[in-house]
Amino acid sequence: MLIAQLSDPHVTTGPLAAEQATGLHRALARVLALRPRPDCVVITGDLVSHGRPDEYAALREIIGRFPLPVHLAAGNHDDRESLLDAFGGTPYLGGGFAAYYHVDLPAATLVVLDSLAPGDSGGRLGEEQLGWLDGVLAGRPEVPAVVCLHHPPVAVGVPAADAIRLADSDALAAVVARHPHVVRVTAGHLHRAVTSAFAGTVLTTAPSTWIQASLTMTDEEEIGLVAEPTAFLLHRVADGGCVTHTVQVSHAAGQTCWF
Repeated sequence: MLIAQLSDPHVTTGPLAAEQATGLHRALARVLALRPRPDCVVITGDLVSHGRPDEYAALREIIGRFPLPVHLAAGNHDDRESLLDAFGGTPYLGGGFAAYYHVDLPAATLVVLDSLAPGDSGGRLGEEQLGWLDGVLAGRPEVPAVVCLHHPPVAVGVPAADAIRLADSDALAAVVARHPHVVRVTAGHLHRAVTSAFAGTVLTTAPSTWIQASLTMTDEEEIGLVAEPTAFLLHRVADGGCVTHTVQVSHAAGQTCWF
């Protein structure tokens, strides 16, 4: 099966909103042009810029006509209450009223975690959610699992990003390590594509559909936003494993589709 992972669209409203909306729409159009089409799309957080209800309404306007299943994860720029008000009880959040959930697909279990820690740019899952994750992963050990969240659970060598990564990453690693059928852990937050070993599996982070972060690997330079190409990740889950492709969007010669 194929899972398209988009991240960090930062949808907003107002006179400066066009770039974020266009970036997300263009990425979704690129997803539709893939053959075969992915089975679903997951957007790993920072869905909107300020967590306002009007921003989630704008997000819903963009994804509401998209013909493939879309699953949403919360990031530090999101507001949990507004997210649940807008999408709770819909397939966008697995049909439930929590920002963490799982979707039992025929060929994989898709697990979406909620690493939003209100008032903090960094992330945290907490004991209750980690216990829930352990139970979900134990429920279908014969099927590959893909675990999605916003905050990466590893240090990547960018000091400004590492300072606001997942706080309880060791606890997440302990859970994932108990379940060898987890074939990929996916995150966003960095506005960069990064790959790392993690808890006996592979961690990948998706670039932003809007704008990327500079590769600033020293405290002596301030991290900034750069107009590098936008892209998303395509995870192919097959034969008990996972292969991840980076699909260019803004600088791609590939076909896109209208929706």
